[in-house]
Amino acid sequence: MNKPLLAALSALAIAGLGATPAVAAPHTAKAPAKAAAVTVNYAGTVSLSNCSGSVIRFPNSADSDPALVLTNGHCLETGFPSPGEVITGQSSSRTFGLLNASGSKVATLRANQVVYSTMTDTDVTIYRTTTTYAAIKSSYGISPLTVQDTHPTAGTAIKVVSGYWKRIYSCNIDGFVYRIKEGDWTWKDSVRYTSACNTIGGTSGSPVIDTATGKVVAVNNTGNEDGERCTENNPCEVDESGNVTVRQGINYAEQTYIIPACFTTGNKLNLSASGCTLPKP
Repeated sequence: MNKPLLAALSALAIAGLGATPAVAAPHTAKAPAKAAAVTVNYAGTVSLSNCSGSVIRFPNSADSDPALVLTNGHCLETGFPSPGEVITGQSSSRTFGLLNASGSKVATLRANQVVYSTMTDTDVTIYRTTTTYAAIKSSYGISPLTVQDTHPTAGTAIKVVSGYWKRIYSCNIDGFVYRIKEGDWTWKDSVRYTSACNTIGGTSGSPVIDTATGKVVAVNNTGNEDGERCTENNPCEVDESGNVTVRQGINYAEQTYIIPACFTTGNKLNLSASGCTLPKP
């Protein structure tokens, strides 16, 4: 996993690295049919005490719904969920630093519930906050990021936006991994980045954003640091035949397109909803 926090020396080593917000691709009159990429910046992302995250909505969410925050399962404040464990409806008072486009903190959001958290098949935690999308927009001019409800495609240009480090990584989806094993945990159909997204500890939970649409397609969660095989912080890839591949220095994310089907009116979790395939308690 991208460790929630780096050691002090590691933090000092990268302290001088700046984060440059993405700039929209230039429009050319010769290719009017191809839309320019959207500008991806920090607006709507959040910093946690030890991870990154984002304020998210689903295609059918309403402005009056309670705002949700997405991060990793391994960023849960009560510790890593065990293999096979699914947490729903757990009380929480966790706070999040809401960032604007330039990466400045403009507000503190507070959770009142862990709506869903697991490290089984995927690596996600979704918090419900005490405010609404409309209230956030009215007070701070910031809109949530929309979670795409369809499977992304290989080759897609993406940006991984870390609210913790205030750093944006740019690369492409290199492909999809049948299974990733890391320590005791296994994740399915994970996103593999091209090597340019060299994410680090503290980037856990960062939204992975499709630069063509501005939508969230995955949540950043891990990378192989030392070349070890299937150990913590050294995930391995496992194909359908059981063959194991280790890619030192390569990082991964968990897809999020399966999440919207599990939320109904009012941003309420319904794991029995038609089309919902998230692991159940």
